[in-house]
Amino acid sequence: MSFEEKYISIEQALAMVKSNDVIVTGLGAAEAGLFMGRLHTIADQVRNVKITNCLPTHPSEIYKPEYVDSFEVDGWFFAPQMRKAHPNGNMAFIPNHLHLAAIKRLHYLKPNIFVGAASMPDKHGYISLSCSNTYEMRMIEAADLVILEVNPNMPYTLGDVQIPAADVDYLVRANYMPPVTPDAPFSEKDAAIGKFIADMVPDGSCIQLGIGGIPNAVAAALETKNDLGVHTEMLTTGMMHLAKRGVINGKRKQINRGKIVTTFAMGIPELYEFMDYNPSIAVMDGAWVNDPYTIAQNDNQISINTTLEVDLTGQCASESLGSRQFSGTGGQADTAIGAQMSKNGKSIIALYSTALVKGPDGERREVSKIVPQLMAGAAVSLSRNDVDRVVTEYGVAELRGTSIRDRVARLIAIAHPAFREVLWDQAVEVGILGRR
Repeated sequence: MSFEEKYISIEQALAMVKSNDVIVTGLGAAEAGLFMGRLHTIADQVRNVKITNCLPTHPSEIYKPEYVDSFEVDGWFFAPQMRKAHPNGNMAFIPNHLHLAAIKRLHYLKPNIFVGAASMPDKHGYISLSCSNTYEMRMIEAADLVILEVNPNMPYTLGDVQIPAADVDYLVRANYMPPVTPDAPFSEKDAAIGKFIADMVPDGSCIQLGIGGIPNAVAAALETKNDLGVHTEMLTTGMMHLAKRGVINGKRKQINRGKIVTTFAMGIPELYEFMDYNPSIAVMDGAWVNDPYTIAQNDNQISINTTLEVDLTGQCASESLGSRQFSGTGGQADTAIGAQMSKNGKSIIALYSTALVKGPDGERREVSKIVPQLMAGAAVSLSRNDVDRVVTEYGVAELRGTSIRDRVARLIAIAHPAFREVLWDQAVEVGILGRR
């Protein structure tokens, strides 16, 4: 069968789903938008279908409580629609480190069906998995049935991400635009944090960044640097701007010199255009990209991540608000550990010193995000054994190799001034310190 004969309608694709099937779809912009958007239409025909996803970006009805008997969703990284639907009872989080997510999932459960978004076939009959190879190629190799939504709006990316169309079971024509993650504006606090971080990034460093106000401020503060490289789990709009300005060129990397290495990408339309047939970008297998031993092969690797809360011993809760899942571990531990294994590398964790939290009376109050103890039930995304530098708008706390007493002093020094005295008292009260 030639690949031209593999085209089917989305209705035909959905008809292939049976009760008790295990389905995996792509991450973020690589999610199968048509398939996931219409999966609920077969709810009356199936039961106990398990879907595994990660950071879904397309609207889907399957999260609604009326479909609880038909669909169960397991997610590696929660997106807003998953957080909202979690109380419905048909959704669960999969604890993971990104570089082991696919390997460990396949140890537990093999997919019957993989569905994802991809580029159109090129003139040689190859399809690019486009915006992600975090786990997609491994799941394609393991699945019994592979269905790809091929879309002229998806960039054709290079790297370890091409697959012969002839090796795909079925193709569905799609024409939606890749999901847009707008540039988050950054505040004065973000800018202050960004400058502290940029001051720790020497020329020639290899960087990993995420998205949001703080990472965008970091990207802006890096515009005066030279010869930066990129080895990152996520390629962002901020990195694209730095590459277009010549700040990022990868000249001093030890591996993949001259290449922007990533495992997935999300951003504005210009980012997707930038990625299309761009030989300077390599979209590679997440198990390889985020392996700390791979990360460590580049000297001066700088890992820059954010967290929700840090305790006075250095534990970072980056994915949950108490016991309520908010996002996921993703590659935070992978990149933090890998960066510290790198020659002259650094791991940087950033957060605001305070947050506004609604109390039982409905009033919002300012609380410290540097705390004596993490919120009850909070998941520790980065252990205190693996934390290096913590940054707030008040400065930098260098924790690598330090004692608990030294950590308490250094973290309190970058806490909001209004909370510093009480944090010292609390450190004694909860037994972190024997005395002040």
